[in-house]
Amino acid sequence: MNLGFVGVGRMGANMARRLKDRSASGGHVTAVYDTNRGGATSLAAELGCAACQDLSEVTAIADVIFTVVTDDAAMREIFAGAGDNLLVNARGKLFINCATVSPQMHVDVEKLAAKAGAQTLEACMASSIIQAREGSLYLMCGGSEDAFQKAEPVLKELASTVRFVGKAGEAAKVKALVNMVMNINTAGLAEGLGLGAALGLDLGMLRKVFSQTGANSRVLETDGEDMQNREHSCFFSAAHAAKDSGIALELARSLALDLPLARATKQQYDEMIAEGLGELDKSGIAELTFKDRHKHSGDHV
Repeated sequence: MNLGFVGVGRMGANMARRLKDRSASGGHVTAVYDTNRGGATSLAAELGCAACQDLSEVTAIADVIFTVVTDDAAMREIFAGAGDNLLVNARGKLFINCATVSPQMHVDVEKLAAKAGAQTLEACMASSIIQAREGSLYLMCGGSEDAFQKAEPVLKELASTVRFVGKAGEAAKVKALVNMVMNINTAGLAEGLGLGAALGLDLGMLRKVFSQTGANSRVLETDGEDMQNREHSCFFSAAHAAKDSGIALELARSLALDLPLARATKQQYDEMIAEGLGELDKSGIAELTFKDRHKHSGDHV
């Protein structure tokens, strides 16, 4: 099985590296593509594969193509862009789409692929860079059962959990809710630690108490120490957090459902972007809530 990757940023590159390591299991990374040509060329040299200049070239070289792009616009461009796109001569190919995009976009792409004689599967990731490299992702999949069965062997090389959710768009809905709740938890933890710091409490002690009480969360484990130490190396950016909370809020709006916590959280991440902090890790939301860190801190504690 020849494998291709479109979008080889932090997540896509580490997924490709993982599958290169596991090539003895039956999959070989043969092609990569990215709008950042330098990044694609460097990764291709590392993996010993082609750095494609055109999307259609990836489709020609690979049997299964993973896409890991930024948003709906990027997804639409790679599948429906004028002239060059992934669906040129795509009959018989399988596209595994891992980006966090709107559920409707996955539905639209499935329809476009079907017209071209190809299949798609959404494989939404609830994990980060380290898990991508280690092959311990949590994947939620949506699409046809046939596409899932074809993809499952290679997905198991990338993930510790591979869960089939249902038809196209359903996994994206679950992923939107996962990230919405994660982002709310992150914002809440930043406010708790920010207020604790303003009160003069020992934050190491406070994090320990949080971990043993109802204030505990997965975010406390992954982000609490980073918030305390102002270490915001990017694993999941504030810009992506804002985008993903926006997807969930749009789903709620379509159902006339008000989500005040999700709305307030997105406003916080939007503020980070406005302040030039959008490429910090989501833990960087603490820069808005600690009294001594940010020029707007007095508005938040």
